[in-house]
Amino acid sequence: MRRSEVLAEESVVCLQKALNHLREIWELIGIPEDQRLQRTEVVKKHIKEKEESTILQLEKDLRTQVEVMVKKKKERMQELKVLRERDQDLCEILCTPPYSIDLTSVPSLEELEQFRRHLATLNETKASRREEFVSTKRQIILCMEELDHTPDTSFERDVVCEDEDAFCLSLENIAALQTLLRQLEMRKAQNEAVCEGLRSRIRELWDRLQIPLEEREALAPCMSGSKAKIKKALQEEVDRLEELKIQNMKKVVEAIRTELALYWEKCFYSQEQRKAFTPYYDEDYTEMLLQLHDAELAQLKHYYEAHKELFEGVQKWEDSWRLFLEFERKASDPSRFTNRGGNLLKEEKQRAKLQKTLPKLEEELKGRIELWEQERAQAFVVNGQKFMEYVTEQWELHRLEKEKAKQERQLKKTQQTETEMLYGSTPRTPGKRRGPGPNTPGKVRKLNATTVSSATPNSTLRSVFGGTVYHSPAARLPPAGGKPSRTPSRPGQRTAPLGRQGHNKENIELSGSILTARTFKGFQI
Repeated sequence: MRRSEVLAEESVVCLQKALNHLREIWELIGIPEDQRLQRTEVVKKHIKEKEESTILQLEKDLRTQVEVMVKKKKERMQELKVLRERDQDLCEILCTPPYSIDLTSVPSLEELEQFRRHLATLNETKASRREEFVSTKRQIILCMEELDHTPDTSFERDVVCEDEDAFCLSLENIAALQTLLRQLEMRKAQNEAVCEGLRSRIRELWDRLQIPLEEREALAPCMSGSKAKIKKALQEEVDRLEELKIQNMKKVVEAIRTELALYWEKCFYSQEQRKAFTPYYDEDYTEMLLQLHDAELAQLKHYYEAHKELFEGVQKWEDSWRLFLEFERKASDPSRFTNRGGNLLKEEKQRAKLQKTLPKLEEELKGRIELWEQERAQAFVVNGQKFMEYVTEQWELHRLEKEKAKQERQLKKTQQTETEMLYGSTPRTPGKRRGPGPNTPGKVRKLNATTVSSATPNSTLRSVFGGTVYHSPAARLPPAGGKPSRTPSRPGQRTAPLGRQGHNKENIELSGSILTARTFKGFQI
């Protein structure tokens, strides 16, 4: 065989080895099949160049490509290592399994991109859990301080004492953190409820025992908060007041009775319901009597709170009803027309408004009470009777009262008419009498040789207003437009002076009304 042929065969063998080596590199670095075909085509084109490159040039080109591929392999493997280390750190903090990837082969660009996205997600998870951890830790520390609680478990010490960066942010730890916070908050709420109950009891005993303000202010620092030392101080004050209560039994029972009476009013208790609590009238002040009063007051408070909305609605109706009755009373008072300043107009507007709002309020309460009675299968009682029966009764009493007042006015008017028909109309203000003569009511005058006293009933006429006494005239009043008529005088009879005659006429004519005259013993009056 010729040497050229041998070289040609060696060249083909070298080329085949180079291609095989390239395929191995492509396989190692994970180049997909379609890209391998493209790269093979590129090698083929280099071999078929127009310049007819020699085998040595071709080998050189291949070696250059191999170096590029090796460099890329190294870079990708280095990046994979870095990503792997970051993944391990995050997995340790988050307590999650490591990212699954083949460490023996060169990763493709797509695989590296997926790895990067996975690490970004882990970083976001870490930041979120860390924020939650820091916030929860702060609340836990505040609760422990409020409860005077010292961490007594390894987990509590890890949360409170250790470095925040060293805490494992696993889902289990975050859940345990939330559980710990709930437990502490529950204990805190229980302490707050206990402390608030103690404060309520203290205020109640203060009022019952009439504790001076100076003693109350001494406990002011403990009237808020729920720390252990505050709870202890409150309990000590309750114990002291309970002991003082026993020493002042009568005073305390009377204070409870005052409060009971107040709640009886709030709950619209009837007298029968109030009398049903017989210990209220017991004068033997014992511990048992105090306990009975305490139990009754507690039951009454609970009853009021359970029906507070209804009682407030009834009270609103009561207030409106009293105001309505007051306006009705004023409306029937004649003197109201003498008021000034526009009060009459305001009262009429308010009265008209109440006439509209009262029925609406009654209908609203009726619906609410019916619903309440259906839910509880019992009657809602106000002053010993059902509310709507009570409302109907009040309206009926008001109607009867108005009818009674109307009848009284009619009767009075009838009596006044009869009086006026019998005695004549009555002027409102009598005019002043002016007479020319020096007559006096008690002076005795002689008529026809007979002495008659002007103060006797036979010679006087009493007015219906003020009881004023008027003297009888000596002559009969003339008809309208006529002259005065004279009575024939007897022998020796003296005629009254003209001045006296005018005086007598003035006494009979009152405000244009002429009193009926009659003759008594020869005198016309």
